[in-house]
Amino acid sequence: MCAKKVTKVEREVPTTGHSWDGIEEFDNPMPRWWVWVFYACIVWGVGYTIAYPAWPLVTQATQGLLGGTKNRDLVAAEIAGWDARNAEVKAKLIATDLNAIKDDPALASYAENAGAAVFRTNCAQCHGSGAAGVQQLGYPNLLDDDWLWGGTMEDIHLTVTHGIRNTTDADARYSEMPKFGADGLLDKTQIGDVVEYVLQISGQEHDAAKATAGAQVFADNCAACHMDDGSGDRAQGAPKLTDAVWLYGGSREAITETVTYARYGVMPNWNERLTEDDIRAVSYYVHSLGGGE
Repeated sequence: MCAKKVTKVEREVPTTGHSWDGIEEFDNPMPRWWVWVFYACIVWGVGYTIAYPAWPLVTQATQGLLGGTKNRDLVAAEIAGWDARNAEVKAKLIATDLNAIKDDPALASYAENAGAAVFRTNCAQCHGSGAAGVQQLGYPNLLDDDWLWGGTMEDIHLTVTHGIRNTTDADARYSEMPKFGADGLLDKTQIGDVVEYVLQISGQEHDAAKATAGAQVFADNCAACHMDDGSGDRAQGAPKLTDAVWLYGGSREAITETVTYARYGVMPNWNERLTEDDIRAVSYYVHSLGGGE
């Protein structure tokens, strides 16, 4: 029997020249339909950028040849129309004393609904959709009666208008707690003692001996802002330390961090972003949630 001669089959498709462990890569052409679709997408993309808004410039995007801003113009016109229809009630809201809004049912209803919309758009990101805040991040709960800067309608309006500890409004509410540990004002022993004292006056488990020593540390360093009895001072945003409401947490660890490094929450001033009627509406809405005074 004769053995059949085996010959090497010549490749019809060239390779790319790449080889991995003896495995070569064929240089197969793309399917023609795919290539034409690809070219069509390029043509369509170029046409789209010419016809519609596409390329961002310094102050706006290119507008396109087909009037791509038409829908935006329609929305702007509709908003302007509603503003015109609400002009009278907005003027009345601005002219009415904050505490008298509730006496006008129609005005109160408008203020609450408008304020809720303003809150969801501008405030919920920090204070939460339900206004309960986020303790770990220092975003205050707006549903209780514990207000650092006062919870009257006027106080809320002032806080919303000018903000807290920002650098853009000269009338922003401002106070600053010293960094007792980071700046070396107190040593670790003194910080530990005063923390135990704060735990004591807030009704938590504590080391009695350290709390006794901490009482003097508190009187010398903390009472000027938080008052001798720890009841706080709203005029300067010094929180009350004798209850269970804590902005950054009331555990031993959280209080230690606060005393050591201090806290410095910032709230923007909204008088450059919201109109006066919006500020008054959201102030009324926040006050109506059940907190405040």
